[in-house]
This record gives sequence, structure tokens and C-alpha cells, in this order.
Amino acid sequence: MLTMPEINCIKLMRNQKSLSINHISKTLGINWRTAKKYADGDQLPKEKERKKSGMMYTEKWGEIVGDWLWEDQKLKKKDRRTNKGIFSALQELGFKGSYRTVSYFIKDWREGREDIEDETKDKNSERLIHPPAEAQLDFGLMQAVQDGKYRDVHCLVMSLPFSNGAYAIPLPGENKECLLYGMKRIFNQLGGIPRKIRIDNMKTAVVKPRNRNEEAVFTDEFLQFANHYGFEPQACNPYSGNEKGNVENKVGYVRYNFITPAPAIEDLEHLTKLLEQQLTKDRERVHYKKQVPIQELLEEEHQYLLALPKEDYPVFKEEKAKANKYGEITLDKVKVYVPKAYNYTSLSVIKYWNRFKVLSPHGEILYEDHRPYMHKNREIPWKSILTSWLSKPRAATYSRFSAYLPGRIYEYINISNLTIRKERLNWILALLATHDMNEINEEFYELLNGQSDSLKEPEAHPYDVDWNKYDQLQIGPKIEGEVQ
Repeated sequence: MLTMPEINCIKLMRNQKSLSINHISKTLGINWRTAKKYADGDQLPKEKERKKSGMMYTEKWGEIVGDWLWEDQKLKKKDRRTNKGIFSALQELGFKGSYRTVSYFIKDWREGREDIEDETKDKNSERLIHPPAEAQLDFGLMQAVQDGKYRDVHCLVMSLPFSNGAYAIPLPGENKECLLYGMKRIFNQLGGIPRKIRIDNMKTAVVKPRNRNEEAVFTDEFLQFANHYGFEPQACNPYSGNEKGNVENKVGYVRYNFITPAPAIEDLEHLTKLLEQQLTKDRERVHYKKQVPIQELLEEEHQYLLALPKEDYPVFKEEKAKANKYGEITLDKVKVYVPKAYNYTSLSVIKYWNRFKVLSPHGEILYEDHRPYMHKNREIPWKSILTSWLSKPRAATYSRFSAYLPGRIYEYINISNLTIRKERLNWILALLATHDMNEINEEFYELLNGQSDSLKEPEAHPYDVDWNKYDQLQIGPKIEGEVQ
């Protein structure tokens, strides 16, 4: 390629001195075609085309990941998808590429965007050596979706720093009954009991935190539980979460890898089984430092654990209550009506982690039910979600929230024509002003009646039946004159 002064010389010889191409070629000692190109051709600047190649850019995968990242920008960082989570979700959709391909695309997508998180904090800390059969325990607040609504889940996580193994039990609260029940479930999953368990200064277990001169004082119920199972409880110093840093990190690990995005569940028992399966599989990975599978280290740690007691520990709390003139008692800060309660001056309430029962002074069961927080759910903000989908209708079928839609409504908006999809999203959005999503699902065809054709006829609904085909069937041979 010639330099600009050489090109300029060719132009002068051609245009101002009117020399032939052959003369210019011989004079400058260049190829005739090169002389012709620069003498008579226009040398205009062109913008460089920066077309990226690869399956993330030439196929649909880049658009899907871009939609997910765009959606996650509106959420708190702890609720956003990780690179690993995005890669796993793509594989479920049929993605054949590698994890590195996805990571490079995500890095490119985020390039140039401001990072609002300060990640320059000094993370240096003292290196600790953890002996086997010592555990750390903590709660972490997470969320799931049950019956089309958000449900707060208080996940009790126990980690074993020696092997880096973890166990998690989802619970409806963080009271004493939930804590002890969750620990029992973890012990059963582990198949043994750690010799020492370190906790923070949770009020359900610690009456008085430790200080320079005195050890921590535990509640009588927690000490009785610890004595039954034989472990030594240890409380952290106040405001010293680093003393149980392993379980702090493990709570985040469980949240980011197994509870983000929020899973759709039937009940807490369903979520318990899901977490047990996922954490069992997770223990197949290699320990980050010891370069041995976590499961092997856990098996080694098992020989140091205490054996489970023969008798199960009953977890409940009994307290006295008095009904008001309307026959109501206060339970978990909620008024609960108890039949015949006003007839007695005093009642006994026995509370378990998920239910309760009310007894008369003579031991008669007057009432029993689930505890009020078992029904405490939050509405999914469908209005803001659908409004967001209207600006990017393609994202609706790949969004994390699409899994929470009732099946009938998801099939209704899962249409390839984006114009019609926007019309249908607008229609559902208008209905949300007077109905909730479950009501729209239950009254779907009644509400759809009278709308425009594009709204009225959803594409190939999986439960639609063409009854005309059944009308055409004939049972047995046709007899002349017989009404079929």
C-alpha cells in the first residue's frame, strides 16, 4: 500500500501534467494497475465495519442474553443472574456453545457501562485453619414463587468449613421453632452432628452476647437442644460477622446459584427437596484449595461427627393466651378467631414451626391451623413487568417472570408476531386495573369474548379441542333412517 505523499504525486502527474498511466508506471517504478488505481480512482475515507462474528452475534443467543442482562439491571445485585446461571439457562434452550463464549459476550455487553458497585475494598483477612466437624450457621432471606405470588423464604444454611460442604433448609420465619426444626432437618441430611456450631447473636438462641469479660449467655431452650444433640454452641463477638465468614459466603452462594431467579414451588417441602438435590450435586465439584472433590472431604469429615440420638427432639413452644370479647387471640401479631375461646379465662397455645393448636384448660383442642406466616405472600408486580415488556416485547417469552405466568396466559402471549404480542400485553395490562393475574386466568375466555380477532384467537392453545372431529365419528354401521 502506497503512502499518502506517493498517492499525491501520482495525482499531480496525472491531473496537472496529463501524463499517461504507462508513463507514470515507468517513472515511479510501480505496477500499471497500481498507477491506474491511484491516478483515476477516488480515495475516499470509509468507516471501518466492526461486525462481530460468532454464534452469540449471528444467532438468537446474543439477543436472549442481552434481554436477560437488560432485565437484571433493574434488580438488586444479589437477585441478578450469574454468568454460570445464564449459561445453564441457555443450555436448557438448546445452546451448544461453551461457557467461555457466553462469558466473553457478557463482558462485551457490559463494556462501557458504569459499575455502580465499589469493588475496590480491601479484602485481606487473617487465614484461618478449620478442623473437621466444626460448623457455622446463619439465616439468609430469599424468595420463591408459590401460587403465582412471591413468598419470602428464610433459608437456614449450615456450612462445614473443613470440607466446604453446605446444607440449606427453607423456613417461613426465624423464630425459635423454625431454628430448631431447621437444625434437626440439617442433622438428618448430614447423617451426624458437628461437634461445634458457631452462630451470630440471634435473639432466638442468645440472651446476652459475649464481651471481653464474659461468655455469651444462651437461651434455656437452645441449650437444652444443644445438650440433647451433644454439640457445643459458640457465639460470635458482636458485629463480627467475619468470625463465621464461611457460612456468610455460603448463604450468598446458595442464593445466587439455586434461588436466583426465584424458583416456582408447590410448598416449602418441595423447595427443601430441590435444594437438597442441588447441593448434593454441587458437592461433586473440586475444593477450590485442596483440589479434592468436596464429597470426598465430607466423607473424611464424617468420622469426626457425633452420632444422631436415638430419640427425636420435639420442637414446640407452649404459652398462655386469653381471648378478647370477639373470641380472638393474638398469634404472630395476627388476630386469630378461636371457636368457644371466650368461654374460658385462659387458653394454652402450642406452636410448632408451621402450625399451631389451641387447647382449653381441660386439654380439649378448640382449634388448629397453619401459623399465619405460612400464608404470607406478596403479589408479583405484574403491571410494571408487563409495561417493561411492552418496550421490548421480544423479551417476554425469555424473561425470568414468564415462568410465573399461568400456563394459559403464557401461551396466549407466546406468539411470534410482535405487533400482536404487544396488543395482547396491552389488553392484559388494562385488565390488571380491575383483576389480579389469577382472576384473569380463571375468567380468561369470558374476558376475551368480545375483543378484536387478534386478541380473541390465540395461536394453537395446547388445551383447545376441535369438537367437530368428534361429531364426525360414527359408532357402529350406519342404518338407513337411523339418527346418528
